[in-house]
Amino acid sequence: MVIPAYNEEQRLPQTLKAVTAYLAATCEDWEVLVVDDGSADATARSVHAAGDDRVQLIRWPVNRGKGHAVRVGILASHGARVLMCDADNATPIEQLHVLQAALDRGASAAIGSRALPESELEVRQSAFRETCGRIGNALIQAFAVPGIQDTQCGFKLYDGPRARLVFQLARIDGWCSDAEVLHLFHRLGLEVAEVPVRWFDRDGSKLRPSGYLSGLAELARIRRYHHALPPLHQLIQPSLLGAP
Repeated sequence: MVIPAYNEEQRLPQTLKAVTAYLAATCEDWEVLVVDDGSADATARSVHAAGDDRVQLIRWPVNRGKGHAVRVGILASHGARVLMCDADNATPIEQLHVLQAALDRGASAAIGSRALPESELEVRQSAFRETCGRIGNALIQAFAVPGIQDTQCGFKLYDGPRARLVFQLARIDGWCSDAEVLHLFHRLGLEVAEVPVRWFDRDGSKLRPSGYLSGLAELARIRRYHHALPPLHQLIQPSLLGAP
């Protein structure tokens, strides 16, 4: 499991308490990698206070962006499956089973979605943020990831080996990093399942209105970065594709 964190001393302790309790009760072998993205507060101390050797801290000296933090964490992971979860636990960790079911059915990635009819929004965002999100997603679908209604929900489960390959190709550090990764899955012919989840808006979001504008610039770079990908069989071992 990978948790990107930037100045999360207030929200991270409760999230770590929840996820470690759940994983200890449901999984035989697990790890949590918290990637501290240049925090200026006590985020790192929160990780050490968890008191479990399976909770590991990766510290980055400067703030590079959520996309960079997630990429660092995914590439450092070891699991057969890797969950990316936001530090606020906005999608409760108990929703992991619905993503696992999608991977059991053969998907390479299962992404939590707030936009499907079956999704349960227990606490909604402000009207401004919801409007920005809808506009942003319309652009993301047009330019990078057709058919996915919510690329930005911070609750995604990946097939571990395939994710570590895809994230090696990723280059976006900011708000559109999720769209870039899903664009790469799509381009490589790896199935992405969009799954309805329960979700709560949490106070303390680090995304500012200017972040949406910078995200548009990142979106424009995705196709330029990845306009010519080599064939999938040149990138990935047949065993990772399920071939004999």
